[in-house]
Amino acid sequence: MANEGSAGKSFPNLDQGAGENKDTTAPTIQVEVAYALPHQQTVLDVRLPTGSTVNDAIQASGILEHHPQIDLAEQAVGVHGQVTKPQTALRDGDRVEIYRPLLIDPKEARRQRASGQSSSGQ
Repeated sequence: MANEGSAGKSFPNLDQGAGENKDTTAPTIQVEVAYALPHQQTVLDVRLPTGSTVNDAIQASGILEHHPQIDLAEQAVGVHGQVTKPQTALRDGDRVEIYRPLLIDPKEARRQRASGQSSSGQ
């Protein structure tokens, strides 16, 4: 179940453990893992032990089962819109994002738009 609009709230009684019998008093963090396609966005909430990484969140979320086309060896990951490494430690409330590969170089896309606008704009 998604916790939309829950930024800044504490989840002291939320224990959605991944089947492990760990000490329930151990500090945890709540993060989101997101992947967006052109017409669909998947956002999964996951609770992890403090000190967990971007990669830990991706693996624990199950998003790779939802989207088997994701190739973490080829696709960039980030936190709150900033590209980062999979081993980056997370903080409570972080949003992990998996980015789709670019279909066209951004500079080339700007050149194409500019050449189309300059010929029709004058």
